[in-house]
Amino acid sequence: MSYEFVKLEWSEGMARLVLNRPPLNVLNIPMMRELQAALEEVAADDQAKVVVITGDGRAFCAGVDVADHTADRVDEMLHLFHAVIRQVMDLEMPVVAALNGAALGGGWELAMACDMVVARDDAKIGQPEIQLAVFPPAAAVLMPRLIGRQRAMELILTGRTITAAEGRQIGLVNQVFPAEEYPSGVDRFVGQLTALSRPVLRLTKRAVKEGLELGVGPALELTEAIYLSELMRLEDPHEGLAAFMEKRKPVWKNQ
Repeated sequence: MSYEFVKLEWSEGMARLVLNRPPLNVLNIPMMRELQAALEEVAADDQAKVVVITGDGRAFCAGVDVADHTADRVDEMLHLFHAVIRQVMDLEMPVVAALNGAALGGGWELAMACDMVVARDDAKIGQPEIQLAVFPPAAAVLMPRLIGRQRAMELILTGRTITAAEGRQIGLVNQVFPAEEYPSGVDRFVGQLTALSRPVLRLTKRAVKEGLELGVGPALELTEAIYLSELMRLEDPHEGLAAFMEKRKPVWKNQ
């Protein structure tokens, strides 16, 4: 399927979803519909080990088009945008947001919906909505879960923009790469995932995600059940253990 505002690229073990509405990849309603379709395409694929969401040009995404916040459009816009957020979070495979530039407003909310975030060192992130007398609904839910109530309150209530380096210090960003090393840095980071077993990656993500939604006791019961009843029925865990004991590189069957 072809798209106007997004690009979906496939390589061995990876689906790469590129936001493509220059110059700043600002999201509007037609682009959100395309994102929904592209994410459905990704979700239906059983070969990808990891999904990378990034932007084309000098920004990851500078937010949602202000024109779509007007009274006659805001209901449709918000429902569509939150549907995209849910789709990203519901993907079975790990999702990495690769910030090639600024991630602001809805752009940063989209990045926070991903499992991991890597960034160029000159990328800026933040939720400036409060300066327009509105607030970011997805960030209000996601950010406190990532960095705690007080830090999230500061960033959401002040609308302060921070650097990728500060984002890493407070737990919003996993890795930061100098601009000249950014492409190779992203490749190395993602390569750590594509080198692993596809079904084990998916089961592990599920265990972490579902465990977070429960108290510690029920969560431990859940992860134990996934480990014993699903993980250990796969071939790859046994291959990994055998390879370690035999001091050789494992050969994954992805099953």
